[in-house]
Amino acid sequence: MTTTLITGASAGIGTELARLFAARGDDVILVARRLDRLEALAARLGPRVRAIAADLEDPTAPATLFGQTGPVDVLVNNAGFGAGGRVAGIELARQLGMVAVNIAALTALTRLHLPAMLERRGGRILNVASTAAFQPAPGLAVYSATKAYVLSFSEALHAELQGTGVTVTCLCPGATDTEFAEVAGFKNPRFMRGAMSAAEVARQAFAATNAGQRLIVTGAENKARAFGVRFAPRGLVLAIARKMLLG
Repeated sequence: MTTTLITGASAGIGTELARLFAARGDDVILVARRLDRLEALAARLGPRVRAIAADLEDPTAPATLFGQTGPVDVLVNNAGFGAGGRVAGIELARQLGMVAVNIAALTALTRLHLPAMLERRGGRILNVASTAAFQPAPGLAVYSATKAYVLSFSEALHAELQGTGVTVTCLCPGATDTEFAEVAGFKNPRFMRGAMSAAEVARQAFAATNAGQRLIVTGAENKARAFGVRFAPRGLVLAIARKMLLG
């Protein structure tokens, strides 16, 4: 019996991952703020799926959630959000909320679940970052910085855990057809052109997690962009991102 916990499961990639883990026969725990959505999804996915409402901006939420679920076999840290615009124009509380959800909650949940995984010498952790993790993004400055943390943390932890039976996979999707752009405040953004479906991103992430793969960047174009910025002049990378996001 495998128990999988998925944060940010009420929409997008999280919902699609829930479908895949439930179809495999896992006991699935869905976590998000919107309990109505979670309960509707759980009803569709079957009796081995349950919903728990949690607001991961609350610093006490990870420990409370762990107390409700106990250790799991697969941890999917998918919860996260972005806020578009200039740093000076975005409310401080919203920016600190991004840090709380995208970084602090992910780190806390990972740390809380690791000891039991190590004790039984088996476990999978999937942390959801973004192709924004590979470069600074004017117009999504805090968001891209939080995702850079997720990427660095995940890759370092994957290396720490070699030989333990526990693996960490970092998912770095590019533009994906989810609620991200709407929540971030963008209207018809250029970066959403050619967006991948959430179902396809989830399928690739599911396979990579089960294989214990360190990193998965979804889509050939996204791979080229993510790794291409390593060789491009930093000023040029920033100028292109600024034009794309701020106009």
